Amino acid sequence: MSESQTNEQQRKWLPNFWSVLFLMVPIFGVATFALAPYLNDIAPAYFKRPVWFPKDVSEHGYVIDNLFMFILWLTGIVFVITEGLLFYFMWKYEANTNTKKVAYSHGSHSLEVVWTIIPAVTLLFIAIYQMDAWAAAKMRAPDIPPIVEVTGRQFNWDFRYPGPDNELYTSDDIVRTDGRLYLPVGEEVLLRITSADVLHSFFLPNLRLKQDVIPGMAQNMWFTATETGEYDIVCAELCGWGHYKMKARIHLVTRPQFEAQLEEFRKEKNTMRVADRPQD
Repeated sequence: MSESQTNEQQRKWLPNFWSVLFLMVPIFGVATFALAPYLNDIAPAYFKRPVWFPKDVSEHGYVIDNLFMFILWLTGIVFVITEGLLFYFMWKYEANTNTKKVAYSHGSHSLEVVWTIIPAVTLLFIAIYQMDAWAAAKMRAPDIPPIVEVTGRQFNWDFRYPGPDNELYTSDDIVRTDGRLYLPVGEEVLLRITSADVLHSFFLPNLRLKQDVIPGMAQNMWFTATETGEYDIVCAELCGWGHYKMKARIHLVTRPQFEAQLEEFRKEKNTMRVADRPQD
């Protein structure tokens, strides 16, 4: 086959290939979205995972999940329509079968106004729709003292608990660097978060919260956990070569268990002080 024949064949099938590709992407996307829960149900136990979200253990988590799904449906519908139109026009006006002379025009000012206004109104609606959720998570801090200070550093999370005086940076503080954060469930807690070196992001997937951490600034995070258990803490901001291993665990426990754990930490602290004391 000559080079000219090869080029001619490519010229014929390439437009069809791209038009079919634009059609198949939304088909596979919608099919995956619809079948994912059922495929997860029949998968072997070691493959089973939450389909869309990690387990929610916070009072406000359902608000974030509903907002996510609303935006997913909205953008998904627009995506499917757009891909369908691309397929339709690429197939209908394929160059090999359409001999009509091409005519170039500026287009329609009316259509330009319409497809500018519709996205603008949609974005404005989303901004208003999520405003209360944003305010509750980022602006309406409770008037309570911090239960712990979280410090991000390459590549670890450190936790400082106040002592009985409920004041941070006093002699009775408890500082932990073992990657275990203990907090009580069933009550609103306030965390103070900061960084000792570079930008980090304190991410609690199961509590639906993420806070960027900036050196020299103290950020607040608050929530009410609803279920006991152990869950992941990760850094969601690229912070250096060890970013991948900047992890910790949050232990959500009852208030009596929390108090008992703090008492155990105090005993460990006192034991270390005695061990470090110079001998006579």
